Amino acid sequence: MKSTAAAFLTLVSLTAAAQTKAPTTRPDATIKQMVEALSAKNLEADVRKLVSFGTRHTLSDTQDQKRGIGAARTWVEEEFRKYGKASGGRLQVAQDTFTIRPDGRRINKPVLMANVMATLPGTDPTDTRVLIVSGHIDSRVTDVMNATADAPGANDDGSGTAAVMELARVMSRQKFPCTIIFVAVQGEEQGLYGSTYLAKRAKKENWNLTAMLNNDIMGNSLGHDPEIRDDKHLRVFSEGVPANETADEARLRRTLSSENDSPSRQLARYSQTTAKQYVDGLEVVLEYRPDRFLRGGDHTPFNQQGFTAVRFTEMNEDFTHQHQDLRTEKGRAYGDTPEGMDFQYLRKNTGVNLATLASLALAPAAPQNVGVLTADLTNRTQLQWEAPQGGEKPAGYYVLMRETSAPQWQQKFFVTDTKATLPHSKDNFLFGVVSVDAEGHESLPVLPKPVR
Repeated sequence: MKSTAAAFLTLVSLTAAAQTKAPTTRPDATIKQMVEALSAKNLEADVRKLVSFGTRHTLSDTQDQKRGIGAARTWVEEEFRKYGKASGGRLQVAQDTFTIRPDGRRINKPVLMANVMATLPGTDPTDTRVLIVSGHIDSRVTDVMNATADAPGANDDGSGTAAVMELARVMSRQKFPCTIIFVAVQGEEQGLYGSTYLAKRAKKENWNLTAMLNNDIMGNSLGHDPEIRDDKHLRVFSEGVPANETADEARLRRTLSSENDSPSRQLARYSQTTAKQYVDGLEVVLEYRPDRFLRGGDHTPFNQQGFTAVRFTEMNEDFTHQHQDLRTEKGRAYGDTPEGMDFQYLRKNTGVNLATLASLALAPAAPQNVGVLTADLTNRTQLQWEAPQGGEKPAGYYVLMRETSAPQWQQKFFVTDTKATLPHSKDNFLFGVVSVDAEGHESLPVLPKPVR
């Protein structure tokens, strides 16, 4: 990634001691090639294959080789293994199983579930960062407990699952310093069970999880009620106040007025910028809320465990194609079939995921212990931080700045030191600090905390 703001990005000099040449701002040629390698034809074929299993309801048959959730999981695993072979064996594939007991709601019997995971280990043993991209493999009809009726789940969430598969196919051919996990989670429709299990596992095992991208309902460009066709925008939902915020963190947030600067919101802004660089004809629209009304997604359990996570969803949904029995009423077809999808639009949305993942994976880790000095009454801003631990050493850092009323970063300053003094008042602006390598790949921003 070469810039962190969505608008009004300007390279501005600091003091003479800090002036130096900033890294390149040209898009990364390898990332561009990977985005261009994504195939709408492959995405459509994968969605249609997922639909061919009849239903992928979490409570459906796991033994039948042609119908049900078990057959679908096995097929995704087999496809991941094909990509692994093409990667020279670097892609590690497994079904991570877990059992869910009856919950009195949407699980009426013990169920052995599985997240189908393909892990691309990082090439740098000192870089412990982990990135996750997900879609959910299960589907449903009107009755959430109906495990036998045909539930195609083409867009919800065959689109997200196919996107994850296509990302694994393309990205596993490249090498990244940190680890990337491609996962088709189960149990979303019954209560976010697969993502909850995975988020808790990541917390328990102390993963250095930098970012989680959730893809759910992202392959339809024609909305209904009202009818709007839009293949040029993709929504990204992100929490403002972190779900696991402590009392001390709440006090700090109120001091900084940083309701729009949670780590997840920084990730959302980051994806918007990478989309501008690498995906033609598409704009990421920032939605300043965790999710849509009356709905939920697999990023939520990760937020609840304190991780940085966002959700990608098409701009205008067609609810006649979601959670519906297959039928026709008054000339309108109901049900989630491939005919209601736009696979070129899905390809662009998959490209946003790839550009975001690759940019983060190639960047250095974020700076640590970022602080703003508040001991002196001054119209300047003094910032200090520490270099990231492990992984590639940054070529330098960008200090980001924007007015307190601005939703986007407006200016950026390049320094090679781990401190900076700006001729702008800390009372009038918000700041962030990112690590950057010589090729211009940037980490996520870190907001400074007041220090004396």
